[in-house]
Amino acid sequence: MLKGIDPLLTPDLLKVLAEMGHGDAIVIADANFTAARLATEGRSKPVIHLPGADVLRASQAVLSLMNLDAAVEQPVAYMQVCTMPDGYRSRLQRDVVAMLEQGGHARSEQCEAVERFAFYDRVREAFAIVLTSDLQPYGNFLFKKGVIGEPLDV
Repeated sequence: MLKGIDPLLTPDLLKVLAEMGHGDAIVIADANFTAARLATEGRSKPVIHLPGADVLRASQAVLSLMNLDAAVEQPVAYMQVCTMPDGYRSRLQRDVVAMLEQGGHARSEQCEAVERFAFYDRVREAFAIVLTSDLQPYGNFLFKKGVIGEPLDV
């Protein structure tokens, strides 16, 4: 255990977060997600399992150590529910977006709904996939890492 580090963050996940650079993306996915296949397509990436964790809790833990990318309009993407109209968010999606807003990570309009197969395309280029035990379908989020640093000298 490390003092001040969320205990949900495993050594493998901490290593991945430390290795990610500005603009790299990490996926937090539900238990139904095709992580094993997508991890080998496109850029090869690790799949980190968080058994017993849900998407909301895993997102909170990851974002406790990682800023979102302020250089892009929408540093957060989530998988759009196929059978629902544009603008629909599931309970889990609403909960994660609310956590992002309450934690000062992102505003609702910075969270983009992405069609399922387009979401898979983005995952193929992601740095890593975190696979949770969450059984809520479409509980898949992609977070782009921002920078941590001092203000620029002017």
